[in-house]
Order: sequence, then structure tokens, then C-alpha cells
Amino acid sequence: METEAEPVVPAQGQLAASAEGVRKPPIRIGLGTERIVTKPDWLKVRWNQSQTFLALEAQLREHHLHTVCEEALCPNRGECWARGVATVLIMGDICTRRCGFCAIGKGRPAPLDPDEPRRMAETAALLGARYLVITSVDRDDLPDGGAAHFAACVRAVRDRTRADVEVLVPDFQGRRSSLELLLDSRPICLAHNVETVPELYRTARPGSFYPRSLSVLAMSKEIAPDIATKSNIMLGLGETRDGVRRVLEDLRGVGCDGLTIGQYLAPSKGHLPVREYVHPDTFREYGEQARSLGFSFVASGPLVRSSYKADEQFHGLPVS
Repeated sequence: METEAEPVVPAQGQLAASAEGVRKPPIRIGLGTERIVTKPDWLKVRWNQSQTFLALEAQLREHHLHTVCEEALCPNRGECWARGVATVLIMGDICTRRCGFCAIGKGRPAPLDPDEPRRMAETAALLGARYLVITSVDRDDLPDGGAAHFAACVRAVRDRTRADVEVLVPDFQGRRSSLELLLDSRPICLAHNVETVPELYRTARPGSFYPRSLSVLAMSKEIAPDIATKSNIMLGLGETRDGVRRVLEDLRGVGCDGLTIGQYLAPSKGHLPVREYVHPDTFREYGEQARSLGFSFVASGPLVRSSYKADEQFHGLPVS
């Protein structure tokens, strides 16, 4: 099967209803004049629904688990699921923030499911997971932002398997107590994505703040210096090279260990448009810059995502 790397989702004005509430469109702020950018061949991907793919899909459905692979329309889903690897999305599939780049539904989330940690751990055990990435929607409706639920999921997986667990977390509105609660469960890596340059936050990440995202990574290192930290940047939203370089330096300045850099792909016409499809050579240049700044592990390429081959990233293997 060949599929474009920009799957179609309901556009703005064609909003899907769910059991958790009505899904709202992303916020689009300060876009100015849009221009059509032709997508290059390097962003086309091929994948087949292998037996491993189908077995993983069946386990996820049976245990009623969401994945960011599906909800965020990741172009690597076919490749990763064929390897028996998925990134689990906890605390529902409705986010309390309305980022203009993200395909995940926006609206009022449902209450937390206390059985979710057990179901996740059972799925991980059945699949023989050795490295599992757990992420979540933003849950600004919860006093701790969902940190206790994250910790429960990490512990449940550890109790059932010998898997290393990486967590890709929201900013918890900058609460140190939430980070302390989560890090006490001892994930092997804490990832928090800055996503873009600070100049584009108002456009791309309304409700989020660049200094706060940096503070999450800094506090994580203060609380648990031995737990690796990681972040991600998307390219193609209109950032400059100098802006990207400053973000790399800022991330190293707060002790961030790992970095991923990938191409932004607009999920629909209702989301922020792609301003540029960045050439693979430029991704290689950014990767080299990051390594020269002292990042321990770096993955930089058009189809790279934060959790793409996360186990290989963590162990310093080349990923692009």
C-alpha cells in the first residue's frame, strides 16, 4: 500500500462528535497570505498491513487503547506497527488545547479510566514490548495535569514487563509537583516537545509558552538528573535557520539530552499550512549542528517524529 504522508481528516467545519464531547477545530491565528507548496516525493511512504501490523491492531482494539500513531495521523504508522511498536495515547483522545498543527481532537475530555494502566500493561506484555513510549493529550482540566495517571501507567507496565518506558508529556502547566510525581515512577526517558521556535508559539501553540516548555525539561533534570530528557522540533511552519539554531542552544542550555527534528505535515486544510518542505540535506545539517552542541542522541529527517524508533534513538543508533 502506498499512502501520502498527509492523511485526510475532517476539515474545519466538519467536526466529529465523540463520546467524550464535541471535537473543536484547532485555533488558526495570524496566518496571513497562504501559498500552496507542492509536496516532494521524499514524503511519500509505502507500507503493508503485515501479520504483525494486524496482530498489534487487534490487541489495541481489544484493550480499548488509543495511539498517537492514529490520532495524530503519523505517516510512520505502517512501518512501526509492522515492527510491533506503537505509541500509546493515554487519558482519552480529546485534548484541552487547540494547537493549530495537531490532528488530535479538541474539546472536553471524559473522566480518567482507572483501568487504563492495567489494560496497557497487559497489551505490552502480550506483545513482548521491550521499549514502550507513553504519551497523552493535554489535560488542563485535571489538578495535576494527569501526572498521577502517567505514573500509574509506567508502574503498571513495569510490574507486568521488563520494558523500558519513555514518557512524552505535556507541560503540566509548569507544575513541579506534577513532574516530581511522574518522575518518581522512574521512566527511562522524559520527553517534552517544544515543537517550534518561540516566535511561532502564538500561531502554532496557543495556550502553551516556550519558556514554560524549557522549564519542564530543566526541572526534570533538577529532580532526576539520571533520567534522560528529550525534545522535538517541527520544521516547515515558517521558522528561520537562526531561530532553529537558537532553540537547539536553548535546549542544550537546560540539559536536554536528546533531540528529534521532523517535517511538519498539515493534517487538513483546517490546520496551519505548510510553509516549506525542508530538504533532507538541511535536516542532516541540523542534525550535525545538534551533535556539535552536545546532544547525546539525535534523529533528524523529514519523517522523523519524537517517538519514531525511540528505542534506537535512546541507544544512539542512527535514525532518519
